[in-house]
Amino acid sequence: MKQVILLSLIRPMTEEYAEYLRDESRAAGRAESISFPKSEAEIIGILKSLHASRTPVTVQGARTGLAAAAVPGGGHVMSLRRMNSVTGCSADGEGRYSLTLQPGVILSQLRKGIEQKKFDTSGWSAESRAALEALRGAGGYFFPTNPTETSATLGGMTACNASGARSFLYGPMRRHVLALRVALADGQTLALRRGRVFAKKRSLQLKTEQGSLLDIPLPTYRMPHVKNASGYFAKDDMDAVDLFIGSDGTLGVITEIEIALSPLPPEIWGVTCFFESEDAALRYVRSMRHTVPQVAAVEYFDRDALNILRRQKAESPAFAGLPDLKDRFGTAVYAELHCSDEQTAAGRLFQLGQILEDCGGREADSWVARTQADLDRLHFFRHAAPESVNLLIDRRRKDEPAITKLGTDMSVPDGRLFTVFSMYRRGLRESGLESAVWGHIGDNHLHVNILPRDARDYHAGKELYRKWAAEVTRLGGAVSAEHGVGKLKSDFLKVMYGEAHIAEMAATKAVFDPCGLLGTGNLFQPRKGDK
Repeated sequence: MKQVILLSLIRPMTEEYAEYLRDESRAAGRAESISFPKSEAEIIGILKSLHASRTPVTVQGARTGLAAAAVPGGGHVMSLRRMNSVTGCSADGEGRYSLTLQPGVILSQLRKGIEQKKFDTSGWSAESRAALEALRGAGGYFFPTNPTETSATLGGMTACNASGARSFLYGPMRRHVLALRVALADGQTLALRRGRVFAKKRSLQLKTEQGSLLDIPLPTYRMPHVKNASGYFAKDDMDAVDLFIGSDGTLGVITEIEIALSPLPPEIWGVTCFFESEDAALRYVRSMRHTVPQVAAVEYFDRDALNILRRQKAESPAFAGLPDLKDRFGTAVYAELHCSDEQTAAGRLFQLGQILEDCGGREADSWVARTQADLDRLHFFRHAAPESVNLLIDRRRKDEPAITKLGTDMSVPDGRLFTVFSMYRRGLRESGLESAVWGHIGDNHLHVNILPRDARDYHAGKELYRKWAAEVTRLGGAVSAEHGVGKLKSDFLKVMYGEAHIAEMAATKAVFDPCGLLGTGNLFQPRKGDK
């Protein structure tokens, strides 16, 4: 790439770009320059230039992450927001379809394109256009991964192995990624397709498109058998694609992603059940989640979360559309059914009703959604909880700028659900901290949101979080289930895996990025000697 063009891509970090120094975690950083590449070629040119000057690079998508992975600690910010095109479609003739896209594609825009089966096909191959025509005549399809923030980019979702509510049935982002293109720190590229290249035990060998052979030692830890987005994916004989999913921008820059689409269930019903006690809600979850088939999501809201929603509905016109919550409602559990026909969905709803009654709930206190409009209301209810808490913390930050929300993202095995709830409740009670709890309870994955009122609360919350991370690890869980580790949870990752395994992760990274330039500070701190 001509030097004059390259210089125009790398811009000084001025006040105009101040928003790119922070993300949704509310953490803020610093950088000296920024770029907005529109193609893989531009990414490669920028990386080569920065590699020559040993400049650290932080890759960003939409900055919706909660672990500060996109917050720079100096050097250069590479924003992929302008790489936002769907570039192709594939069909295998057996009802399986996939889309190829750039990393800056926004989830909400992707969903709209899939729903309408309409994309800008300029530049597409004839084969891709033919596959899209086949898709248009093939019935409904969708992309299952659904993090709360629909403005997330597909590149960011891949980088942290995002999931969301429907991961209970469909799994995280990893399950739906078929292929990746990756640019390494020195500008070399990898083309990876699932099912093509596998590790031999804990040793992986890859060849760049430029001919370099990479011998990669994989970490030897055993990942917990829970929902997990904590550090590098590593297991015997693993697929090479999986190493990059969830790597938090530390191994390379994802320049292209191919995702699998799933058939859209003909019937999607939702039901929110309310309980007076937390114990009754937990018994309901334990009884229903593995006995009622075709449940796609199981979500939980505690009394504090419901009280925040009650206040928002009363005080803010933006939340006037929230349904009324009776005073006796102490907890809520939302379940979403994905069924092949109305009769099956009705049968599953009946099963849920029986379990509800057995656990002390009442059908009269439940909300059932059978239409898209009703589902949208229940989804608004689900998304209003984190939005309300963020607004609350933003108000408090005006007086206490140093505080942020402290949200856990930990998961435990099935048999430990009651144990981890007891741990959370005991810690919150003894510390006197304000909180609100919600999340993906079907996967034993709760977001315990500590809401500090001042700096003292903030530091007490961080210490409590650290204690919980150690206990969750002891219970066989993961310190990050879906948000990734980024910079904010690197200490917890050390608790989960220990110093020796962190060193193994650093050795894996060193093969791809010997100078330690990509995602510096994400997952672990640079090793001494990395420059």
